[in-house]
Amino acid sequence: MNSPPVPLPAEHIPPATAAWRSPDAQRWLAAVPARWAHPLRAVLALLVSMVWYVAESPVAPCTAAEPCGTDWPGLGMMVVLVLTPYWVGRQPRLALVGLAAGLVGFAEDGGFTESFGEPYALAYPLAAAFTTAGIVHRLTLAGRQRALALEAAGQVEQPLPAAARTFRRGRFSFGLAALMLAVAGFGYWQAQQLADAYEERAAGATHLSGLVVAQEQDDDGIDILKVEADERTHRFETAFPEDFPEGSRVDIVVDGDWAALVAEPYDTFGWETLVLGGAAAALGFFANGVDGRTRSARLRRRPLPVLKVLVREGHEDARTWVFAADDRQGLQPILHFHSLHAFEEEDEEEQKEGDEGEADAVDLTKVRQILSGDDPPPPLREAVLYGAPYAGAEVALAARLDADEPEVLVECSVTAVKPAVPRLLVRGAKSRRRKNERRSVEEIAATMTPGPGLRVWKAHGFSRAVGLFLLVVQGGGIWAMLDDGPSWSWLWLPVALAWLISTVATTLTWRITADRDGLWVTGAWRVRRVEWDAITAVRHHEDGIRIGTGKGHDNVDLAPTGWAWLERRLGREPYAVRAADEVRALHLDPELRPAEEAPTARQGTPVGPPLVAVSVLWGAAVLLLL
Repeated sequence: MNSPPVPLPAEHIPPATAAWRSPDAQRWLAAVPARWAHPLRAVLALLVSMVWYVAESPVAPCTAAEPCGTDWPGLGMMVVLVLTPYWVGRQPRLALVGLAAGLVGFAEDGGFTESFGEPYALAYPLAAAFTTAGIVHRLTLAGRQRALALEAAGQVEQPLPAAARTFRRGRFSFGLAALMLAVAGFGYWQAQQLADAYEERAAGATHLSGLVVAQEQDDDGIDILKVEADERTHRFETAFPEDFPEGSRVDIVVDGDWAALVAEPYDTFGWETLVLGGAAAALGFFANGVDGRTRSARLRRRPLPVLKVLVREGHEDARTWVFAADDRQGLQPILHFHSLHAFEEEDEEEQKEGDEGEADAVDLTKVRQILSGDDPPPPLREAVLYGAPYAGAEVALAARLDADEPEVLVECSVTAVKPAVPRLLVRGAKSRRRKNERRSVEEIAATMTPGPGLRVWKAHGFSRAVGLFLLVVQGGGIWAMLDDGPSWSWLWLPVALAWLISTVATTLTWRITADRDGLWVTGAWRVRRVEWDAITAVRHHEDGIRIGTGKGHDNVDLAPTGWAWLERRLGREPYAVRAADEVRALHLDPELRPAEEAPTARQGTPVGPPLVAVSVLWGAAVLLLL
């Protein structure tokens, strides 16, 4: 049975604060966008249409009159086009601006003219229209959610707690934006250095007209033009050999041993790519910083509606999940967001002056539990939510951390509010209950086949499929590393092979055999004996089975034992989870244990050492074949 929610002291609940009840929460949750308006659909449509247009649209040839040099305005448009799909999900209003700019650039490129006759040119305007309709639909329903939240909160409004009023967002994003802008600036400077160096040298060089006599490729696959001019043969690298067929004439500039094609004077593609990536990242981080700073300032500007709710921190992703105030079991989340604690300056100073030794000990204990996978699921907590929640909103809440912490802390959202989508809701809730609640011994025993014989759990289909895939990866990795001859990368081979061989051997042949006295556990390298009296816990953890043996002894770990995530997505109970549950049932109930003793042939055989020999032979064979 679930424990009751951690209560919130009455003095921290503003007078007349309304509770967000399940009927009101369900009305709010029903006002979510339709499936067709999901941002992922729009992003995929935009990406496919842009890639299709770039791949199929004709490219203007490089000529002496219009050489292929730097195109900073075009690069600026590319920055907007790259960011627009990201903004569709993150900042829809900015995405509308990006879509408008993209359509302007599309029109200037002649796309609308081509759209009447070419499907690839028509795809982008259609994708932009579909994306715009989805964004408008989402923003409209966000307004509906806000109205429903205000209706549930009533007329009561309260200012933010003092700690939340000092909370600032955007600093980290602004710092990253400055760093990325510096990267883009460096790329721009390097590209301009190449362009300026060419212009300066070409101004004093001899301009000639040459004849293309051949096209060829060097050993690295780079296209080369052979041009004869002034009784000399010159070789030029080119990115577009189709623009210079054999027998055509090209303009070149020559200065001693230096020569260049006027149509393709220099190559700044690498630096322009750096500028594109840096500028897109800088603009994205800057927009995030401005958005976060603006939203947090708007939250502090005036008194806010307040609602009594229940909250719980996600056990895996650290999201804050919000539940209706009367959902005492935490079965149906309404919305979620990431949040950080906010502290008043004096509180921070008092905390530093406190008993740091005890706090450090508690923190180390929690860290140790998290790393070992033994930390309990976070509790359900009573909280007061500040701000009208809707998709994309900024909110704050006041709640206790847990039952052992009397202090009430304030948390401020650092990501936008997102509704818990109803279609995924049931699966998510069931999944969380499966992970956080252990079945009783009686429930497990009812699913086990009765009998006094040995019980064996071993690698199954999913586990062996993972092992075979990694075995192929291992063979391909050995081939790739040895293919280029001796190099420093060979130093990584022992480390990578040690991990791969251990993983492959475990996934292919892991085995647990239970007899009357304990367990025989077969891993990659050895078979370990674990007596029943030495076992303290058995659990499935991160695609592995962990058998605890108490303080002062090493735990017995089998990992990986399959792919639990994929098995769940296919509607099956993960085999390794069931194996861990059944071993735990035998440990807790001696009457379920076998009456026989396992012979040597039934204890399992590790295949790590033979795999080492096979890997060495494969490596030798690769060297002989190359």
